[in-house]
Amino acid sequence: SISAFLTPDHQHCDSLFAAAEAAAGKGDWHTAKEAWARFEEALRHHFSMEEGVLFPAFEARTGMTQGPTQMMRMEHRQMSDLLNQLADAVVRQDSDAFLGDCETLLIIMQQHNMKEEQMLYLMADQVLAGEADSLVGRMRAISE
Repeated sequence: SISAFLTPDHQHCDSLFAAAEAAAGKGDWHTAKEAWARFEEALRHHFSMEEGVLFPAFEARTGMTQGPTQMMRMEHRQMSDLLNQLADAVVRQDSDAFLGDCETLLIIMQQHNMKEEQMLYLMADQVLAGEADSLVGRMRAISE
């Protein structure tokens, strides 16, 4: 299902985020920089899978273009802005800015993931059930 594919990806991104935050918290900027790059790449990839495949399919099937997918895109933009700020803080090795923005990003990600996992993905599983294998295949192809 769509949920079974995307929910573990949230967990993967969360673990990468935690590693970057922990390294920065210890002042290990070499590790933090590498961990941050892995996290940022994974999260932006997740956004691409949703915005490039899932959301358009959901909108086409339901006709809802001003509903949950619009809200998720808006939150993706908010998180992308924070990613940019955080990447700058990593380059500057600014612990205060990095850890402060990490706290904000974590809250937004947790709320966002909960909405997707408890609402959007379940709706998508229902309305796109016949297309799930094809959609997951297309989302997997984005990573290649």
